[in-house]
Amino acid sequence: MWIVAVAWIYVVALMAATEASIVHGVMTFLFYCALPLSLVFYLTGAKRRRARRSRQAAEAVRAAQDETRGDG
Repeated sequence: MWIVAVAWIYVVALMAATEASIVHGVMTFLFYCALPLSLVFYLTGAKRRRARRSRQAAEAVRAAQDETRGDG
């Protein structure tokens, strides 16, 4: 996934470099590269975020169980 993203950044950077003005180049880079890649990485990171959230919940349950055993 990273190699595709780096290649896409390279291609869009070259596209932006050939634009007629700096403003057109920046807009090309933003709308063809930065925004789409951020959306793709956000959507593909959903599984990692879900797994992290469930792992934190399991750790919280485990810590609560340890506290109740220690008080007994």
